[in-house]
Amino acid sequence: MNGPKRFTQTPVTTGTSVIAVQFNGGVVVAADTLASYGSLARFRNCHRLMKVNETTLLGCTGDYADYQYLQRIIEQIAIDDDCKDDGFQITPKSLYCWLTRVLYNKRSKFDPLWTTFIVAGIQDGKEYLAFVDKLGTAYEDPVIATGYGAYIASPLLRKAYEDKGGNLSEAEATQLVEDCMRVLYYRDARSHNKYLVGVIRNIDGKVSSDIVEPPPLQTNWEIQSHVSGY
Repeated sequence: MNGPKRFTQTPVTTGTSVIAVQFNGGVVVAADTLASYGSLARFRNCHRLMKVNETTLLGCTGDYADYQYLQRIIEQIAIDDDCKDDGFQITPKSLYCWLTRVLYNKRSKFDPLWTTFIVAGIQDGKEYLAFVDKLGTAYEDPVIATGYGAYIASPLLRKAYEDKGGNLSEAEATQLVEDCMRVLYYRDARSHNKYLVGVIRNIDGKVSSDIVEPPPLQTNWEIQSHVSGY
């Protein structure tokens, strides 16, 4: 207590990639349930997707404790909105703007929250998808992936999205996300075959969202016998 003030130098328990893609009428977001303690696959049931309300979903990569810290604050904001009962609630764009300010403020104090967020939702009848990291770097895009997925999953998501002219169906987007999660499980040592999928959709002006846990990914590791070192 009497020593110098100390800041977190590096994250300890972390989650890896979150991927998201817009489809015609909504957004699909996915993240696995593993939280790694360094390189140890320690916690296998950590949820990194959050349903803020019916119009907004949130996904997080990075330090799980920092995510839980912001999660509690966001949950309280949503509760306060419900208590006011004035017809207003936090929207995807307002949550995105708030996160950029919070993360940039913490970074400016040299005490960053070691997290990267994807904000997905429906606002003004249109699909919305945005990214913000621990430095406050922020942008909006119809295809976003964080962590290792930014290198492995982004090209797959973007090619499929552009091949369809940005007009994916919900079924196509869900299948695409599943395929990307399988590739990440093969290639990312910090990933897991159990994952969550969040879908937010706009059907005839009625917006709804849910987060589900599909069956574990089916994988084939027969090729390992042909890899040197196994």
